[in-house]
Amino acid sequence: MAGAAPGGATRSEVYRGNGPRLMLPVWVFVGIFLVLPVLLMAVYSFLTKEFRGGVIWEFTWAAYDQFFLDRGLFGDEPPSIEWTYIGIFWRSIWQAGLATLLCLVIGFPTAWFIATREAAVRPVWLFLVTIPYWVNLLIRTVSMKFLIRDTGPLNEFLLWTGLIAEPLSLINTNFAVQLGLFYSYLPFMVLPVYAAVERYDFKLSEAAADLYSDNWTTLRLVILPVVKPGIVAGCILVFVPSLGAFLAPDLLGGAKTFMIGSLIEEQFKGAAGNWPFGAAAAMILLTIVMSVLLLHARAQARGNS
Repeated sequence: MAGAAPGGATRSEVYRGNGPRLMLPVWVFVGIFLVLPVLLMAVYSFLTKEFRGGVIWEFTWAAYDQFFLDRGLFGDEPPSIEWTYIGIFWRSIWQAGLATLLCLVIGFPTAWFIATREAAVRPVWLFLVTIPYWVNLLIRTVSMKFLIRDTGPLNEFLLWTGLIAEPLSLINTNFAVQLGLFYSYLPFMVLPVYAAVERYDFKLSEAAADLYSDNWTTLRLVILPVVKPGIVAGCILVFVPSLGAFLAPDLLGGAKTFMIGSLIEEQFKGAAGNWPFGAAAAMILLTIVMSVLLLHARAQARGNS
């Protein structure tokens, strides 16, 4: 009988029975490289800081207390809300959200353009979009810093054309950080949206035009609902890494553009680092990201039910 396996069982039954064993390598990989590091980070967030760096294996809430509460220089004042780190978190969310919006505004038309080209030339356009990822992110960020610095090619060109009378101070600004995030993660928006647009049935747009729908109405009521999964996937792929980015804030920004990724990275660097506080900040960031993703998944499940 077709589809039968030795012993009279169908292939699907054999695969179903061997499912746990077939998935064992995946679970081992996820457990070692994902679950275990997160558990270690969670444990470290409850340990005590060692004076010269590292940790002392004494469990305490001090790291979370330091993040949320200000008890004064010597810890003897009535606790008040610590707005410094909350402000850094808010700045990170704002920068990541703006980067996601900019990537969507530029990425959606780009993906639409590529998906509507002839099938033979689409791989060429996708190749051009992904070329920057052939180079390490650190090198790309340093190159961006060289490009927009006061004596860089951008300012030299603007001075040569007469559009500006003196160099623009772009380094160590929110604009520079935003430019770095946008440049780093734009392909993460283009590729999922392109995949969704490529599967779009353009006969739906033709039917909307036959019903006297203008272009804006067709986009809003026909196209966007169909390609929404690609847009949502692209927004997640841009927002999550932008939220924890530290190369762009460190190299292109300054003290006024400090983001949560830079804060966490600073705590694990050098002998003066505070590992429990860095771990606590990482766990708070992870909790925020997971909460957003779970709320989205729950909303999707309700929409599909």
